Amino acid sequence: MVVVILLLAFSFHGEGSSGLSFNFYDESCPQLEDMVRAGVRSLFLADPTHPAALLRLMFHDCQVQGCDASILLDPDAERTHYSEMTSSKNFGIRNRNSISFIKATVEAVCPGLVSCADILVLSAREAVALSGGPGISVPLGRRDSSNPPDFRLADALIPPADIGVDGVLQLFSEKGMTVEETVAILGAHTLGITHCLNLESRQANILTNATNPAFENIVKMSCRLPLGFVQNDLTPLLFDNHYFVNSMSGGGVLRIDAEMPLDSRTRPFVHKFADEEAAFFRAFSSAFVKLFF
Repeated sequence: MVVVILLLAFSFHGEGSSGLSFNFYDESCPQLEDMVRAGVRSLFLADPTHPAALLRLMFHDCQVQGCDASILLDPDAERTHYSEMTSSKNFGIRNRNSISFIKATVEAVCPGLVSCADILVLSAREAVALSGGPGISVPLGRRDSSNPPDFRLADALIPPADIGVDGVLQLFSEKGMTVEETVAILGAHTLGITHCLNLESRQANILTNATNPAFENIVKMSCRLPLGFVQNDLTPLLFDNHYFVNSMSGGGVLRIDAEMPLDSRTRPFVHKFADEEAAFFRAFSSAFVKLFF
């Protein structure tokens, strides 16, 4: 698959998140956020699962050499270099071309000014808000990568589907997140589904009594075929706190979803967010911004 990206003809030089600010485009492209919001809204109306895809796309991009839109780059024509999309960790990543769609709209008004990396971050932010989640202010000014990382870097840096509490606390502490923020950012699992291919090692790695038997039967029924999937909670199209309510009742899909309510470090925050959606939204908002650094 070739994703047509308009960015690289106007490529920003270098990579990284230095120089970010909350008013980066206020003078050069003041309509930017409204244009991205309108673009994501149109995608959402055409496909209500689009927000979950955008949020996952952003996380996988930011996790590998920072938020630089490198996940949008395909292998070179000679196949001498395989992009991060070749990694098995990016199984199920979709709708990369939606960033091209929004980028084209932005280019018509602000040619050569806005990076795809910023459009991807703004699109994920709008995906959260349009699904009922918090409105989040995000710093902008990212630069696009013209040199996709090797797929082996994605293999190494994107967390495995069977990661546990120790792993996620280590992963997100490196981004400056507190335990509360780490639990909150995992609340992004409230959107979307989990592919059964990502659940193959679930039973072997999950803690005893982490899930209830009725839910285990649902997982088994849903995953009779390898291409099946399991909804992450009862409202997979809404950004809400049902993920935490679901996990507390033994309905955690992934290992981390099932184990956080049992671990003494994370349990208090799972309970807090299950009881108070506003607290979840506040912690998620601060954690979301820390993903970019």
